[in-house]
Amino acid sequence: QVRLVESGGGFVQAGGSLKLSCVASGSTRTINTMAWYRQTPGEQRELVATISRHGRTNYADSAEGRFTISRDNAVTWYLQMNSLKPEDTAVYFCKATDSGDRDYWGQGTQVTVSS
Repeated sequence: QVRLVESGGGFVQAGGSLKLSCVASGSTRTINTMAWYRQTPGEQRELVATISRHGRTNYADSAEGRFTISRDNAVTWYLQMNSLKPEDTAVYFCKATDSGDRDYWGQGTQVTVSS
């Protein structure tokens, strides 16, 4: 089992920046991939960015060039969000996928970008 806790969400004006953090606990040695998703009311959860245990990253088109996913180690990863837009407003979730392809989710953190 892996437990995830996000932090760093908040309220920011358009053009501003926020950095989200996700801390894992439990069976962290089994984590292969770490990711950030976001969700707005009435919409499906969408992928924002992923990072593998080897450091390979992948971004959604909406995040490319503005957001950066990184990690300190196998238990902490981040999403640096720059040049934020009102359409980035969402609840952001971190996800870990283990070696058995099991997914674990955090509780989410709200990001609100005002115009």
